[in-house]
Amino acid sequence: MVQLESTSQSAVIYPDSDGKPMADNTKQFRWIVVIQQNLEWLFADNPNVFVAGDLLWYPVEGDNKTRVAPNIRVAPNVMVIFGRPKGDRGSYKQWEEENIPPQVVFEILSPGNTKAEMNRKLLFYDRFGVEEYYVYDPDSNELGGWLRREGFLDIIESISGWISPRMQIKFDLSTDELKIFRPDGKRFLSYVEIAQRAEEERQRAENAEAKANRLAARLREMGIDPEEV
Repeated sequence: MVQLESTSQSAVIYPDSDGKPMADNTKQFRWIVVIQQNLEWLFADNPNVFVAGDLLWYPVEGDNKTRVAPNIRVAPNVMVIFGRPKGDRGSYKQWEEENIPPQVVFEILSPGNTKAEMNRKLLFYDRFGVEEYYVYDPDSNELGGWLRREGFLDIIESISGWISPRMQIKFDLSTDELKIFRPDGKRFLSYVEIAQRAEEERQRAENAEAKANRLAARLREMGIDPEEV
């Protein structure tokens, strides 16, 4: 009996985790969440804008080892992909996404990030087609930006007041902390600020309802039907 030699190849495994924490400290984590969630809300009504945080990105099919450094796979703190549907993913496999790379990437620095690591990330994002790349250091309140021009990521010289071509959001460094504004002029908010504003709106609504009920009761005392006023 002749045994046929198998020609099948073992499937390439693309891990969904690099085994590293999402953030090194609370400040970095807070900024990742603020940017990712506010961008989610900004594009909530557009089914073809996918926003992700800390999601591994594999740009080349069959290659699960493309990295910025040994043992460091690429998982941008925040990335935005225009032209891809919303939905859960274990990782972003570009060849399964009509070969569309993330157009916008954010990295939030922590003390553990080295200059060499960030230089490698810039080269990686430049190589694989990112259009806009932003790096924010919350400790020093410094923001760096790069925009793809003539085929490569070129530094944005004047970043304060800069408006993203893709997202139309505005970056403001005029205070001691970065402020980001939506196209309608509203500022990106933290969860705490959103909760506070929601509570204020709830209290205003309750006060208005109570005032209307008191007025209606007063009219009834006067023999007037408030429904007919």
